[in-house]
Amino acid sequence: MPVLTLYYAPGTCAQAVRIALEEAQAPHALVRVDFASQQQRTPEYLAVNPKGRVPALATEHGTLTETPALLVYVAQRFAQANLAPSDAFGLARMQEFNSYLASTVHIAHAHRPRAARWADEPEAQAAMQRKVPANMRECFALIERHYLADAAKGPWVLGEQYSVADGYLFTVAGWLKSDGVDIAEFPRVAAHSQRMAQRPAVQRALA
Repeated sequence: MPVLTLYYAPGTCAQAVRIALEEAQAPHALVRVDFASQQQRTPEYLAVNPKGRVPALATEHGTLTETPALLVYVAQRFAQANLAPSDAFGLARMQEFNSYLASTVHIAHAHRPRAARWADEPEAQAAMQRKVPANMRECFALIERHYLADAAKGPWVLGEQYSVADGYLFTVAGWLKSDGVDIAEFPRVAAHSQRMAQRPAVQRALA
């Protein structure tokens, strides 16, 4: 019986955690949360995650939420998989990147499908949605030139070492098309996504 249970919904950042679990070869169960029927708002799911969101990861010690926290938990619990740096600076650098994806890029994206979180007026929601492509381009331009700029250091976010940050970037980059942005505008991001798609763990997670 798996100790870990991942609550997820397709197309969400929970995919990054699923990739990490597959990379770590961690025994786990999956529970799909049906957003179409608002299952995330039911009393049963709110008992799992009071935020009404995914991902949530149930462990023998309790349930964890927030993608960056789940990713570093998987990396540290299954340290033999080498999914995070062991030195303080390297780990902080990974968390810097993951935090940027969570606090800035994800929010920029969410203004399109979740505009009602920030405004009630249809005109205000529409204005926010029109801004999404420009905001996502700005975010990914920074990732392209700042985090993926030095290909000589290696093919991954942290250089030579593959980490949970790579699955997270792959997941968020997958939203660009629906946000009206062509990933080809960012050649390094596009190449990273192609490398990720070839990894067996990623293929298992997507299946």
